[in-house]
Amino acid sequence: MTDSLQFPDGPWPELQPGWVWLCGTGPGDPGLMTLHALNALRQADVIVYDALMNPEILTWARPEAERIYAGKRGGKPSAQQRDISLQLVELARAGKRVLRLKGGDPFVFGRGGEEAQTLIQHQIPVRIVPGITAGIGGMAYAGIPVTHRDVNQTVAFVTGHDRQGLAPGSVDWPSLAKAAQVIVIYMGMKHIRAIAEELIAGGRAPDEPVAVITAASLPDQRVLETTLQTAADDITATDMTPPAVICIGRSVLMRQVLDWQALAAGEAPRNLDPLGRGRPAEMS
Repeated sequence: MTDSLQFPDGPWPELQPGWVWLCGTGPGDPGLMTLHALNALRQADVIVYDALMNPEILTWARPEAERIYAGKRGGKPSAQQRDISLQLVELARAGKRVLRLKGGDPFVFGRGGEEAQTLIQHQIPVRIVPGITAGIGGMAYAGIPVTHRDVNQTVAFVTGHDRQGLAPGSVDWPSLAKAAQVIVIYMGMKHIRAIAEELIAGGRAPDEPVAVITAASLPDQRVLETTLQTAADDITATDMTPPAVICIGRSVLMRQVLDWQALAAGEAPRNLDPLGRGRPAEMS
């Protein structure tokens, strides 16, 4: 932690020896991390961090804190989840003040539930510190609201692969196509063609707007605006690589007016009324 970063007055919870705090760090931009997570960084003896967390956040930790990488990336050599969970147990039993850092939110496709359950089953006290999940924060950085009253009253967050890395067969995609007006898919780039086919078969329009966001909220963020039918080919053509979050639904159109990063760079809005409401936004 640099001395120039002034932490607000407390009282703040104390990370006690033998405890494990599971903290989300948000989608990438370090500024989206919570004060509780920052407080934990100031106290931890050992930090176990994952692959999707911005490594710049580690520079805010105590210099003497041990840093242990425990990232899991699909298709690449990774630590086994069982080993990670049991390592947290052993570190806590050694009397360490343990901080488990995860990208996004630990309870949203982050395996935080598995790790917390293991710790509690081994009688290790835990604290959960939520983070901003990419399906909300990443969309906001792309200028896409996941809810908009002229678009949707429902939104579904779905994982794009199962435990074996395959397209999740347990998801009833045709039913989801009918039930959720906006669908946000995590880790789904590899299987987007099969997912799109299932959704179209379930009644979604082939030309429904889709946004694919990689490196969400980071300086190298990329956003692809496409359609459900052409998404897979467009991803290949633009050479986009995971990790990515995918949004399906008419709320994607709002990026034409709400791309705030482009506006800050001096660009004009592409369309002030992308939903075709025909009236000012302040009018209901």
